[in-house]
Amino acid sequence: MPLITERVALARAGRHPSIISRMPAGWAVMGDVQFLPGYCLLLPDPVVPSLNDLRGEARTQFLHDFARLGDVVLKVTGALRINYEILGNVEPELHAHVFPRFTTEPESLRLKPVWFYDWPAAPKYSENEHGALRDRIRAELEA
Repeated sequence: MPLITERVALARAGRHPSIISRMPAGWAVMGDVQFLPGYCLLLPDPVVPSLNDLRGEARTQFLHDFARLGDVVLKVTGALRINYEILGNVEPELHAHVFPRFTTEPESLRLKPVWFYDWPAAPKYSENEHGALRDRIRAELEA
């Protein structure tokens, strides 16, 4: 089963380990790694191959939810800015990345795309370490 389809199925069943909240267009979840605290994704429900496969209100709602999630992450984390990315080259199902960017990032990485970080060495999402941040993002989304 493709990764995004699998993650959405887990979210629907209430078993995705890092669910933040159900949004009108899909599921807000914490990133599997947290090299930038507050890194989140928006997974569409239902899953589609790309943004181009969403039509009309569904597309508008997905992009609205994407920006709303970014607004909340910006507020909760105190980040300098949010980087938004929709790629789909490795996982060819729509999923949208919300990356908070901080002035405290290493100078060698701060102005570069997040893909320059060492993803395999990054801290994995942990309920003990990141659960409180997830809960603050959830509370703000649901306010």
